[in-house]
Amino acid sequence: MLECVVNLSEGRDGARLDACVRAGGTDVLDVHTDAHHNRSVLTLVGEQAPRHVAEAAVAQLDLRHHEGVHPRLGVVDVVPFVALGASSVAAASSVADAIDARNDFAHWLAGEHGVPCFLYGPERTLPDVRRHAFRSLSPDVGPARPHPTAGATAVGARPALVAYNVWLEPPDLALARRIASAVRGPSVRALGLPVGARVQVSMNLIDPAACGPGDAYDLVERTATSLGGRADGAELVGLLPDAVLRAIDPTRWAALDLGPDRTVEARLAARA
Repeated sequence: MLECVVNLSEGRDGARLDACVRAGGTDVLDVHTDAHHNRSVLTLVGEQAPRHVAEAAVAQLDLRHHEGVHPRLGVVDVVPFVALGASSVAAASSVADAIDARNDFAHWLAGEHGVPCFLYGPERTLPDVRRHAFRSLSPDVGPARPHPTAGATAVGARPALVAYNVWLEPPDLALARRIASAVRGPSVRALGLPVGARVQVSMNLIDPAACGPGDAYDLVERTATSLGGRADGAELVGLLPDAVLRAIDPTRWAALDLGPDRTVEARLAARA
């Protein structure tokens, strides 16, 4: 079984977002919405639910009216497929399965809806796509220009990662960006972002076995302290693998916005 983490450029219009979520049916494991980012992250399983969600999003959403602090290419902004290990409720999938699903989805979205798709994974990273799309990088599949309302989509095949944010005090955007630059590395991608009246270091922990949420929080906290600020809470976006959670002292889970019900495995068991 494959996990698919669909990032939609909508976090404010509840009715439109609900239509997209309903399209995923019982294959939706989690929904995380942020109005300031104007973005929602849907954790799904399988290959059909991402298509249903994407179809609803293309019909419901219009990138021309989108405003938000998070970078985006399109209304269906990012669609990564992730291989899952075997569990009591799911058969194991492989990296090759994820790549096949990625390619099939990109050809479907481009062919059925005219949305150009950029592939990432073995060929290039998601940040590479964001930096070069429609500049030095042409779509891998579909039209050469963005869809008039849906924009474009980055479709990926990747290992499991953890999307994790740390809030900062004082709410100084320059400080957040300095910290993000300092903590960025082989296992961590980071941006300093304004979120309403607050600021955060928004991270993708791309090798959570090497740098998990506890490590990332501590790294941001140490860096913030050295620069005259402090960490002021954390936010898990979506779900994380159970093995990543179990590597963290359970007494820290609540403060790190973690818990046994926030894992992919727990949601798969509940779905079953």
